[in-house]
Amino acid sequence: MCLTRPERPSAVPEDVLPDRASVVVVGAGPRGTGLLERLAANIPSLYGEEPLDIHLVDPYPAGGGRIWRAGQSPLLWMNSMAEDVTMFTDDTVQQEGPVRPGPTLAAWSGAEARSFPSRRAQGEYLRWVYEDAVAALPDTVTVHEHRTRARRIDGPHEGRQRVWLEGRGEPLTADVVVLTIGHLDAELDGEQCRLADFADRHGLVHLPPAFTADSDLSPLRPGEPVIVRGFGLAFVDLMALLTEGRGGRYDATGAYHPSGREPVLYVGSRRGVPYRSKLGYAWHGERPPLPRFFGPAEVDELLGRPHRPDFRRDIWPLIEKELGFAHYHRLFTAHPERTAVDWPDFEEKYAAADPGSPGLPALIAAAVPDPADRLDLEALDHPLDGIRFTSYDSLQDGLRSHLRADLTRRHDPSRSADLAVFLGLLSVYGQLLRIGDVGGWWHGFFSYLASGPPGPRLRQLLALSDAGVVRFLGAGISVGTDESKGVFRAGSASVPGQWVEAAALVEARLPEPTAERVGSPLLRSLYEDGAGAAETGLLQVEPADGRITGRDGRAHPRRFALGPFTVARAAGAFTRPRTGGPAFRQNDATARAALSVLRDLACRHPSA
Repeated sequence: MCLTRPERPSAVPEDVLPDRASVVVVGAGPRGTGLLERLAANIPSLYGEEPLDIHLVDPYPAGGGRIWRAGQSPLLWMNSMAEDVTMFTDDTVQQEGPVRPGPTLAAWSGAEARSFPSRRAQGEYLRWVYEDAVAALPDTVTVHEHRTRARRIDGPHEGRQRVWLEGRGEPLTADVVVLTIGHLDAELDGEQCRLADFADRHGLVHLPPAFTADSDLSPLRPGEPVIVRGFGLAFVDLMALLTEGRGGRYDATGAYHPSGREPVLYVGSRRGVPYRSKLGYAWHGERPPLPRFFGPAEVDELLGRPHRPDFRRDIWPLIEKELGFAHYHRLFTAHPERTAVDWPDFEEKYAAADPGSPGLPALIAAAVPDPADRLDLEALDHPLDGIRFTSYDSLQDGLRSHLRADLTRRHDPSRSADLAVFLGLLSVYGQLLRIGDVGGWWHGFFSYLASGPPGPRLRQLLALSDAGVVRFLGAGISVGTDESKGVFRAGSASVPGQWVEAAALVEARLPEPTAERVGSPLLRSLYEDGAGAAETGLLQVEPADGRITGRDGRAHPRRFALGPFTVARAAGAFTRPRTGGPAFRQNDATARAALSVLRDLACRHPSA
């Protein structure tokens, strides 16, 4: 394997190597499992049959990790259909390594293709993928599982690294370290500290941002009001655990029958509505040819500018045009009866218009008569903007109408342009990985449109609203405290001047760690050691291969990171088949870079 030099030279010291090379992977959930699969695929061509130790460090079982572990409620579902989940590459993934085909969750488990499996079921699939990857490794590779946490990494910049584990006196020694630790906990920010202090002083319940499956919900008392801030997937989990999880049930008509043990959830958020329902139909026919207006050439141009591009000014207009192209390509080709001109004529004029051009809306209006067939991303993102209700009772009716309309549209194949926009969002996400951190808004927008709850969950939400177990607060929610009464208060822009009071507050959202408040001792030690952090608190890495970069801009030759805690975060660790799999592409690039480091070391020191 030493006849060819590595594709990317790695700086290594001229010392004597130990008998066996070593890779330490911190995090053995789906991202760590995906990396292991790519190591197995690339070792034969890049590293051959040289001895290698791979150490996996995670307190949770390898494969599912923390989020997909077996020890959680079966009421917690995935928000993807079984047929839409794969951990295996295909020929749509832009990677240098070989494709190792494998089954989807549906094909492996025998689950109904369009069902939404439990997270437990996904954990079983991930465990099998992990075992399959281990079995695919050469006999010269040994995998060691360490069911604990990594606390610190140290070592010379161009030498072997030491990974210190919780409860172990001696460190693991590594030629390469890869962090795949997933979503991180965070210390409380100033607002959450004030709310927690208020709750302590008045004997109230305050649950800060956290993973819902890990939260102790027992202090939320039956029949008592609970203010919930956040209307995304964390809320959906909370809703399930506090209703069916406390003995309530849905009958054959979908109506909810309370057990009497549920609290009353008053929920609001910035948008005031839940994430858009998962689409309830399959794709048929011609796919939009993506990327078209936001592809490699456009990203090259953005990266070639002397100053870092601004998301709103420079990137968003290109994204908006790309999503519009996907939408109208589908509308014109699948539903031409709802258009006023031929597709070639519209496409030519659409392509000629500058992104964000004021002439685009007029072009679209002339070609697409029905406003319901036009893509209005601003209206999608802020459905309650400018709408005011006279009371919370009237707001309930308005929100129920919104939910019913969303469910109807998202399950109507005649609105398949929405699915084309979903494909456009996936394409855009893949291109953005090269740019790095673009701020938190984009990720939230993507999740809202493309990663919402299953339709059955929103039907359950409607039933809970009808039963009075869930009450809607509206958009622009504000949460405060009343010292004189000793209660939390919540209001919204949707119902001006009216407030709800409660003795319990739940922040139904994931923690948002920054470099200063990250809950991981490992990440804290990296930042103290000089690792760079973006303004959003994400770890700086090179988008091409995941090498951790320092505050000085230098890439570390032996430290890599993959996942949502980095500036190159992908949409998820697994994806739909045949959609390009940006995370798979990243896994492959990092695996190949790590193996190139090992190969370089072996070639420099053949006696080892």
